Amino acid sequence: MRFIHTSDWHLGRIFHGLHLTDDQAYILDQFVAFVGEAKPDAVVIAGDIYDRAVPPTEAVELLDDVLSKILLDYRTPVVMIAGNHDSPERLGFGNKLLARQGLHVVGALPGQLEPIVLNDKSGPVYFAPLTYAEPALVRERLDIAVADHEQALKALIDHTLAKIPQRGRKVAIAHAFIAGGAESESERPLSVGGSSAVSAALFKPFHYTALGHLHQPQQAGADNIRYSGSLLKYSFAEAGQSKGIQLVELNEQGAASVEMVSLKPRRDVRCLEGYFNDILQGPPAGGPQDDYVMVTLQDLEPILDARGRLESIYPNILHIERPAVMSGGKLQKPSGDHRRLTEAELFGAFFSQMTGQELSAEQAGQFAGVVEEFYREQREAKL
Repeated sequence: MRFIHTSDWHLGRIFHGLHLTDDQAYILDQFVAFVGEAKPDAVVIAGDIYDRAVPPTEAVELLDDVLSKILLDYRTPVVMIAGNHDSPERLGFGNKLLARQGLHVVGALPGQLEPIVLNDKSGPVYFAPLTYAEPALVRERLDIAVADHEQALKALIDHTLAKIPQRGRKVAIAHAFIAGGAESESERPLSVGGSSAVSAALFKPFHYTALGHLHQPQQAGADNIRYSGSLLKYSFAEAGQSKGIQLVELNEQGAASVEMVSLKPRRDVRCLEGYFNDILQGPPAGGPQDDYVMVTLQDLEPILDARGRLESIYPNILHIERPAVMSGGKLQKPSGDHRRLTEAELFGAFFSQMTGQELSAEQAGQFAGVVEEFYREQREAKL
């Protein structure tokens, strides 16, 4: 059996104040086209379909459009579970009716866990849809004592495996944080307090495990336990990551071979660092200028209209940082009673706080001249 493993679409995402619906539609057009070309036996989506529990209308319409093309145009079954960003009840609405059309959605945790069975020329493949569920919900639905995410997920696995023939080909679909996984800035923690990490060993009974939650494509303890990663880069920390989908093939015995298929975004996410005048020169000839950009400036001196001038070269600058100016973090009060300090001492403390350097003798002299000029003008104004 050949199937596509994807996850973490986060439809409706807002990135530094920018709505990404058009970018998501662009990348999903490529995804749907690949489904048509590859003709897989199934598409597996491992959670976080939406970015929030109540998604915007355009996100719902985009998902409807994508699933309609996959199911109706290409007759390809889809198996989809909820992630921690999704509303399980909303995602799973009408799932029994939709299953007749090949859309198998497991949103809210059911009282009876059943595998989803899809067939190929070698026979059945059993998909275990381990939808995201908090330990408290697992305790309630399965009436079993579990204390953390590890025990909760093990309970879901055990209950589902009980319905699968021991020698059957088995695929787990889960939205979880595997211990040791590489995290990114754009992932919401699965729990506040306590441990959300689970062991990769839980998935040993399966021939392949399709994971969602972490946005960087990666293995998780074994070659057949994988995160597909998100379709797009959702933080500047992901600028160096490759994004795409996993094309998985199970042979008659269940051995899995995996190929990552890259997709090209409408705009990339890039980080530029250097001095203002160097960055203002722009990218090399023919290089992209309309990517989503974060600029880190090394200059110490004030720059007039830095953002406006940079946007003339890079129109989609979303964030500018000046660590050399803001070094030291939060402002600290100068030592001693500031009311007893001179203007020069106050300015020296401020300069040191903002730049991480001491005021030079030349700079101190220039500041003293400015202060003296100010007081001179004040005296003349009173005459």
